[in-house]
Amino acid sequence: MATEPPSSINLTHHFLIAMPGLEDEGFSKSVIYMCEHSERGALGLIINKPSDINVQGLFDKVELPLRRDDLMQTPVFQGGPVQTERGFVLHESMMPGNESVYASTMSIPGGLEMTTSKDVLEALSTGAGPRKVFVSLGYSAWGEGQLESELLDNSWLTVAADLGVIFDTPVEERYDKALMLLGLESWMISPVAGHG
Repeated sequence: MATEPPSSINLTHHFLIAMPGLEDEGFSKSVIYMCEHSERGALGLIINKPSDINVQGLFDKVELPLRRDDLMQTPVFQGGPVQTERGFVLHESMMPGNESVYASTMSIPGGLEMTTSKDVLEALSTGAGPRKVFVSLGYSAWGEGQLESELLDNSWLTVAADLGVIFDTPVEERYDKALMLLGLESWMISPVAGHG
């Protein structure tokens, strides 16, 4: 029985959890929700690095009212170093059939969608839109084979995503909560990559 090459792993709808030895400033101690992963590359959003503006501030910037009291003080996150001026909205599925409600939406297996078009913000501004919402500026991306080689270098731990970590867990607890999905705690992980 042939074993599959590591390039065939698919981490869509998983968390990438930064190992303590990962010292890249943007990714240190980060938890990334993977929206897409294929042989062409990968795309994800960091879920535990709040920016200095909240959702109300973002709506002020794009000149929309915000009629969702539950979101006003919610932080907008730094989703990653790519396209940091662009908004990415991760939300529960809004599909009535197989059609997305919004103009530019990626459907993620596991029940989430990521929308980059302004119409999702317009829906939220009227008080409608998805109930569970995560807003980031920018995203994280890897070219072909790049993420796989970072995994081989022990830069990341991976675990199936738990939506409760994204939507129901305080920001400062998300890293530890994601580790707990693997049965780990941060003190158990050595910052030095070992090769046994």
